[in-house]
Amino acid sequence: MRIRGAVLNSTGAQPPYAQSRPITVDELTLSGPARGEVLVRIEAAGLCHSDLSVVNGSRPRPLPLPMLLGHEAAGIVEAVGPDVDSNLIGQRVVMTFLPRCGQCEACLTNGKLPCSAGSKSNEQGILLSGSSHLTRRGETVAHHLGVSGFATHAVVDHRSVVPVGADVPPAVAALLGCAVLTGGGALLNAGRITPESTVAIVGLGGVGMAGLLTALATGCRRVIAVDAQSSKLDLARQWGASAAYTPEEALERSVAVDVVLEAAGHPRAFETAYQLLGLGGTLVTVGLPAPGAMSSIEPLQLTAKAQSIVGSYLGSAVPKRDIPVFEQLWREGKLPLERLVSREISLDDINEGMDALASGSGIRQIINFETTHEERNNR
Repeated sequence: MRIRGAVLNSTGAQPPYAQSRPITVDELTLSGPARGEVLVRIEAAGLCHSDLSVVNGSRPRPLPLPMLLGHEAAGIVEAVGPDVDSNLIGQRVVMTFLPRCGQCEACLTNGKLPCSAGSKSNEQGILLSGSSHLTRRGETVAHHLGVSGFATHAVVDHRSVVPVGADVPPAVAALLGCAVLTGGGALLNAGRITPESTVAIVGLGGVGMAGLLTALATGCRRVIAVDAQSSKLDLARQWGASAAYTPEEALERSVAVDVVLEAAGHPRAFETAYQLLGLGGTLVTVGLPAPGAMSSIEPLQLTAKAQSIVGSYLGSAVPKRDIPVFEQLWREGKLPLERLVSREISLDDINEGMDALASGSGIRQIINFETTHEERNNR
């Protein structure tokens, strides 16, 4: 079938991307689902810093190009391949960027380690089954993290989707697949927060803000927001944070908490987060700094104060287990994920969206596939 999608043709282009335009919205051919796969009509997709890192090359890695981007998305299943339950057709699904084979040693760690097979297929730009479904004028186009959600349709492995209720709005469903699983999952699964916990969030992007909302939904005794941008601190206060500080202010006040979520992906942010730990505290880091970036900590404090540092990928989550938990918190009104959506854009605005992402403005941009670029400009 013919689809439209946002294809990255090269990495390392100079910003502003609205001018250099490293991403082109093209017509592609998408082959139908094979055994164990599903065809999804995409309704909404979120722009994440992990997408930007591919565009700007800040995290060098072997990337098959050209590549159809997008890893945080949701949509409706329109068809299934052999060995997939046909009852899935017509259901809204969340797409997750790290499928789990359920058989490797990593999958047996209850979410602590990313699936070995899923990680390998993601690196190769193919699906977990080993298949590839995208071409552009006869040229193979790689899949992005098993999803390629910046497109009108996608074929993915059935282990890359989790069904949600029809009452979950597409934008909220998309957020469940990355921002919420990563930020909220890290606090619940790696930080093991409870209503008695005191928590600090360092870095208030989409992932950090999702963590903030999760801590508030959990009823944590004290939730402190830390970011360099005053506008984000203001939002955190409005949403219910106990306090909101710049990194300098947080250190001046000698903040000390049980759990710190570091979601900025910068070595200085990691150092700040470490200094906010109280006695016996746990630092959970989900940020992804550039390769080679280094941070300095005082090992004596780590030992003397019985503190822990934990790395968490995709929130140490098992998507089929954890997404329903967040879905129910949203349904009960405890997790207002709609707040994370800063603005909606069309697929044609993708390069401008990457510029906004690079500037750090807003929380989460959502591509709305029901609205065209022209319709949005005419509003």
